[in-house]
Amino acid sequence: MTKPTKLPHDLDTNDFTCRAVIETPKGSRSKFDYDPDSGLFLLAGLVPAGMSFPLSFGFIPSTRAEDGDPLDVMVLHEEAIPVGSLVSVRLLGIIEGDQTEHGKTVRNDRILAVSTCSHEYEQIKDVEQLGDKFLDHLTQFWVNYNALKGKRFEVRGMHGPEQASYAVKKASKH
Repeated sequence: MTKPTKLPHDLDTNDFTCRAVIETPKGSRSKFDYDPDSGLFLLAGLVPAGMSFPLSFGFIPSTRAEDGDPLDVMVLHEEAIPVGSLVSVRLLGIIEGDQTEHGKTVRNDRILAVSTCSHEYEQIKDVEQLGDKFLDHLTQFWVNYNALKGKRFEVRGMHGPEQASYAVKKASKH
């Protein structure tokens, strides 16, 4: 699904900040996707009871990742960020992943970021500071989420803010 291209991501490679659009709030069982034809957010699915999005989830505008969609982003913040919010974020890192469906494998990375408005997470500057258990739970969410949709998600690696910034720059539409 094509995302809006009129919003710039405003990447700053010095402090690793950019902007993100939230599609699905943290704690939600409902998955939303931006619908460019209507300019609204479409209810696209529901995860099973007992499962919810661990962080607010969305995309980096004006980017196109290897899977053809804008870069996915997960945002740490004290509260769930509402659907459709434009958020200034600081990049913490990237989870590099392969997603396989019907025998076809594509890269489908996830950027990890923190809201620049956050007080609780303001000292976190790198994905490594989140801890192994937190990152294991986060990656396991994507493994399970994809399995429920008949897909496979495999983590290829995890890198810090420099690599996340490079990924945003590389995926930028000109």
